Amino acid sequence: MMSSEPMQATAAPVEAAPAAKPDHPMRETLKIFLKNRSAAGGLILLGLILFATIFGPAIYGVDPYEMVWMPLSPPGDGTPLGTDYIGRDILAGILVGGRVTLIVGAVSAVMTIVIGLVVGSFAGFFGGRVDAALMKFTEFFQVLPSLLLAMVMVTIFSPSLGTIIFAIGIVGWAQIARLTRAEFMRIASLEYVKAARAAGARDGYLMFRVILPGSLPPIVVASALVTGASILFEAGLSFLGLGDPNQLSWGLIIGQNQNYLMDAWWTVTCPGIAIFLTVLAISLIGDGINDALNPRARKRG
Repeated sequence: MMSSEPMQATAAPVEAAPAAKPDHPMRETLKIFLKNRSAAGGLILLGLILFATIFGPAIYGVDPYEMVWMPLSPPGDGTPLGTDYIGRDILAGILVGGRVTLIVGAVSAVMTIVIGLVVGSFAGFFGGRVDAALMKFTEFFQVLPSLLLAMVMVTIFSPSLGTIIFAIGIVGWAQIARLTRAEFMRIASLEYVKAARAAGARDGYLMFRVILPGSLPPIVVASALVTGASILFEAGLSFLGLGDPNQLSWGLIIGQNQNYLMDAWWTVTCPGIAIFLTVLAISLIGDGINDALNPRARKRG
């Protein structure tokens, strides 16, 4: 006789859903950056400018040093953007001159940022006599008129691409140094830095692995502004006749045609618009990077 014992159904254990893996910090930063429409627009604009300056001369195929049409011809009269005072193509000059302008702006900005970071980080981290000595050194450069100092340096060492880069890099680092110093002093007083110091972390590790990453957002924005200012600085020196005469740049085009502004506006306006759009793109990118590196923006994202 078969026993009729109730069969107890055994429910299968429910597996917990795996927790979502957090994004890598760099990927999260990129997502926040791309969500910023103005920053993404600045990146696209700068990409187009770089493409035009790198590949544009070969595509356009016009020698910027050759007289191709009548002097001071308006846009559309044989050339897309007109000609300058000796009949050279303005568009060809902008495409070729953009390379020199961007190189001067980028290299001098890197030089400025490196000097400012080194001086500011040492002053803010060590404090005391080191801070006092470095800040006196910084004030010396800060009180001097930067444009006048750059003009003197370029005049003494003769106008050349290397001299212009060196002059711009030397005169513009004081702001970065002061900002870096303030951020280092602020972050050095936080609890996690004190804990790392108490755990025996060395000065170099504290400065560049603990404090520097937390101070990056405002420094990045200032660095973007410095890059734009370096481009404007080069244009100003070239406008004053202190540019490298052997290297065509946007500033040099403006400086050579400044006397014809009232009669041939395109000779100055077109390279001026190129400078404006480049500086605008760099500024928008800097703001976007600041938002992406900001912890509050990460929480909102």
